[in-house]
Amino acid sequence: MHKRFNLIAASLLLALGASTAACAAAPQDAPQTPAQRVTAALTTQEGDYTARNFKFSNGETAASVNLHYTTLGKPHRGADGKVDNAVLIMHGTGGTGHQFMTPIFAGELFGPGQPLDANKYFIILPDDIGHGKSSKPSDGQRMAFPKYDYADMVRGEHMIVTEALGVDHLRLVMGTSMGCMHSFMWGEMYPDEMDALMPLACQPTAIGGRNRMWRDLVMDAIRDDPSWNQGNYQSQPKAAMNTVSRMLLVAGGAPQVLQDQLPKSADVDAYLAKRVPLMAPRMDANDVLYQFDSSRTYDPSTDLGKIKAPVLWINSQDDFINPAFLPITQQLAAQIPHGKFVLIPASPETHGHGTHTQAALWKHHLVQLLKDTEKH
Repeated sequence: MHKRFNLIAASLLLALGASTAACAAAPQDAPQTPAQRVTAALTTQEGDYTARNFKFSNGETAASVNLHYTTLGKPHRGADGKVDNAVLIMHGTGGTGHQFMTPIFAGELFGPGQPLDANKYFIILPDDIGHGKSSKPSDGQRMAFPKYDYADMVRGEHMIVTEALGVDHLRLVMGTSMGCMHSFMWGEMYPDEMDALMPLACQPTAIGGRNRMWRDLVMDAIRDDPSWNQGNYQSQPKAAMNTVSRMLLVAGGAPQVLQDQLPKSADVDAYLAKRVPLMAPRMDANDVLYQFDSSRTYDPSTDLGKIKAPVLWINSQDDFINPAFLPITQQLAAQIPHGKFVLIPASPETHGHGTHTQAALWKHHLVQLLKDTEKH
């Protein structure tokens, strides 16, 4: 398949955190790009923190919750004794912190001389509750796992930052998709703990309209599949997970690229026949159900005025999940005290919702944000 479309496939999967292992990789003997060389040279550290007697927003309590994280670089303390170089980056629905270690993200941001040079910054990449190597339903509890929401996930991120890593201040808080929504919540819940916020690809308001509809379709596909068996399946409910995979590809897709590369019904059918069988087995039905349901209580719109740090909020024009033509975007942006909203125009280089992970398209805005919020 066309090289350009393989890249699009990768960004579709990254858009909501699904595994990129299903995407076609470059041939082993192909020359590495500069971004690939940067990524290959980066060194990461992984860790786990056990949160004891974790109380969830709905009143449930877990004796212990494992919180996993990946880091790059080392913390540095300024003259006031506070860490002054920590950057928190949060993933999307179904993702992990390690998903950012790709050429299109890490290869553009974390290398020597790049905007978030790991030799200069201490980069923190959490796995949220319900995701990656953190505690989740598929670890054994299945549907008995506590019904977590975004507030629980943000508190887990805060525990990683403050209790596991001893960081008392963040130079930057940023996130993609669900992580974008968490960024707004960080600004409201911990307004004095960061210098700047950079949410990518979301809306700071309750998830309703078409956004909620397609999420309901994902959850209903799982619950309505008899093979799901109230979460007590012996093997993944195939029909449900095939539908979930298709919905992820639609929601994360770039309309123009999809039209250009798949102009006929047969092209679409062939693409889905190839991609879906690779995507579906990499997900767990109960984990997905919890992940999508966790947005049910999200609505930071009433407290945007509490955010103290400068906010650079970036969406893309061809994002299916966050339509650019909705007037609510500008209305919400106007409520952020030190906020700036940037809409990346649709182009052959944008990737729909997945534009949030294509750092080359927006890293110049990040450079300016860091410059504007630098302390002298």
